[in-house]
Amino acid sequence: MNQDERIVSTTGNHNCGGRCLLEVHVRGNRALRITGSKRRFGPEGRQLLPCVRCGSYLKRLYHPDRLKYPLRRVGRRGEGRFESVSWDEALDHIAGELRRITESWGPQSRYIHYATGIMGKLAEKEFFRRLLGIYGGGYLNYYNSYSTACTDYATPYTYGTAWTGSSRETLRDSKLIILWGHNPVETIFSTGTASYLKEAKARGTRIIVVDPRKSDTVKALADQWIPILPTTDNALMDAMLWVMITEKLYDKDFVRRYCLGFDEEQMPKGIPHGNSLVSYILGDADGIPKTPEWAEGICGVPAKVIRRFAWEYAEAKPAALIQGYGPQRHALGEQPVRGATVLASVTGNVGISGGWASGAGTFKRFSLASVPVYNPVTASIPVFLWTEAITRGTFLGPGDGLVGAEKLDSNIKFIASLAGNCLVNQHSDIRRTETILKDESLCEFILVSEEFLTSSAMYADVLLPSTNFLERIDITASDTLGEYAIFQNRAVEPEFERRTGYDWIRDIADRLGVGEEFSQGRSYEDWARYLVEETRRAEPDFPSYDRFKEEGIYYPVYEKPRIAFKEQIRDPEKNPFPTPSGKIEIFSERLYRMNRPDEIPAVPKYLPSWEGPEDELTEKYPLQLIGWHSKRSTHSTFANLDRAEKTEAMAIWIHPRDAESRGIADGDTVRVWNDRGQVELPARVTEDILPGVIALPQGGWYLPDKNGVDRGPSINTLTRFKPTPLAKGNSQHTILVEAAKSV
Repeated sequence: MNQDERIVSTTGNHNCGGRCLLEVHVRGNRALRITGSKRRFGPEGRQLLPCVRCGSYLKRLYHPDRLKYPLRRVGRRGEGRFESVSWDEALDHIAGELRRITESWGPQSRYIHYATGIMGKLAEKEFFRRLLGIYGGGYLNYYNSYSTACTDYATPYTYGTAWTGSSRETLRDSKLIILWGHNPVETIFSTGTASYLKEAKARGTRIIVVDPRKSDTVKALADQWIPILPTTDNALMDAMLWVMITEKLYDKDFVRRYCLGFDEEQMPKGIPHGNSLVSYILGDADGIPKTPEWAEGICGVPAKVIRRFAWEYAEAKPAALIQGYGPQRHALGEQPVRGATVLASVTGNVGISGGWASGAGTFKRFSLASVPVYNPVTASIPVFLWTEAITRGTFLGPGDGLVGAEKLDSNIKFIASLAGNCLVNQHSDIRRTETILKDESLCEFILVSEEFLTSSAMYADVLLPSTNFLERIDITASDTLGEYAIFQNRAVEPEFERRTGYDWIRDIADRLGVGEEFSQGRSYEDWARYLVEETRRAEPDFPSYDRFKEEGIYYPVYEKPRIAFKEQIRDPEKNPFPTPSGKIEIFSERLYRMNRPDEIPAVPKYLPSWEGPEDELTEKYPLQLIGWHSKRSTHSTFANLDRAEKTEAMAIWIHPRDAESRGIADGDTVRVWNDRGQVELPARVTEDILPGVIALPQGGWYLPDKNGVDRGPSINTLTRFKPTPLAKGNSQHTILVEAAKSV
């Protein structure tokens, strides 16, 4: 390193699935390169090394297309025509519109859009929430996420909590690891997860991956790949349970002591006969035994493979069934979540080292303090239903997932979309979303803060140039598994007229007459110091601000690894599960009382999905399309960079059988379409995808040509807006399409 270079410790705070420790080599105000820190942490001396996505950081920081100045729309919304204005003009406009809409429509008309472009505790959206809580009486809130709505919502119906994950060190005790729709080699799922799996494999642990696509995880780690048709996971799970029940492989003592609803003897009082898991699996309830042969005809997994799979999982105790998030982003995504928790329970793999309770699979060792926000509005909508709150907000009710109120006082009229491309690009059915946002009589003002003119930023009324994470400080926690925290030091100062979110939001607060109450006299860095001090109140071992900033990381070492539900299994009388019954609820009386068995059954089961393999629509659109979180980008972040294409080409994966019948050769330009839209991109003809299924990396930018053909493309040109029945979650992996060679 040259003498005039300095090294800055920091981390990326995108929603990439990990949280690595980076060293930025800087000369003057120029970042030269980024390397992974060689420091080691914990008793095993683990490194927090970056993945391939980190190679895009400097390309993004210095990309010529980055926004430099505030912009105001001059054309029709969505045309992408803007004029450059001063910060004063932009902020006067925003403050004026916020004041007008608040006075006309009230606080429930104001909405801060879901976005994960910045994951730090000092993100712009945190301060904008604070502003709206102080000025005008609050804002319409949301719950759930696009990523994990079904697993976060459904897992507690089995265990009473979504915190079902264990420390990854416990995988050293696993005899078998099942990765069900789980792809940590590409999605990361907390920095270092793939290394834990690699070490388990080296010790002789078998790894089985269930996935329609032969992912990088299959190629790098799996001893066996079980390809499965999308939306049919529960058919496979049901058949495994049939084998375990009929061949008496399940853990009888565990089920008897800890579970509710396994068989009729375990059912709650007052529930009619025939509603237990065993009754469903054996066919007593519907006359259909859930045999491997029955499942093969649905999910495409051979019956002999299902039998062996069931035997192996039942006999390999301790065994870990770890779910990814893909299967729960389907039309009936709550079912595979609960189905996997039942498999973990009946095999007795809950509460032991080397086992895994399945479901959400997350936990937090500690929590970081947040920017203080008071929101007087109690109403909250499912995050996936924000477009519904624009078009028919005052007609939404509890049946639509509205909580905290019986009805809304207003439709959404003001949107702040801060550091995320979710407004258009990452939401289902783009053409439907476009129609809604183009109608200025519906949503009257859209504020966007972004680094680039994304496909979502095209719909801004005012567009502000945000800073890159390398241009500001922040505090972030490890992703998915809350094991450590990193101080995000500023590596370089922002250029042109880019400003940190807190600074311009404070200026808006001044214009609205609440500047002092909003800022409390603190600078941006003062707020970072405040968050550390507040964190230390609950976590006395957390370092001081100065020490945290200098060392760059807080990595606590715990005496013992976390094992989810260890105390409940050790002493269930003193430590009952946090469910109504105090047991693992295979049968949920709460779900039963909803009286919607065709969509929300009381025991998890296979239900044929709309736009699934049994839908009559397959006659018109015979291919099931899925997306995946490719290593080329973090959602849509980095997707506009040349490096993304070099990392992994944007292409549609198609099986040779499906390609041959359509006259498609590898590399051909292919048109993929359904009633919602059409995209064009190159074909990758490969046996790494199941016949009848095609796959498209999610995150590509929506780039329609004059004929409306998306050439980015974004998978959401083809997805359907239809929330899942219970969580009202994202069903964006449930898509039927057709494909043909372009002419």
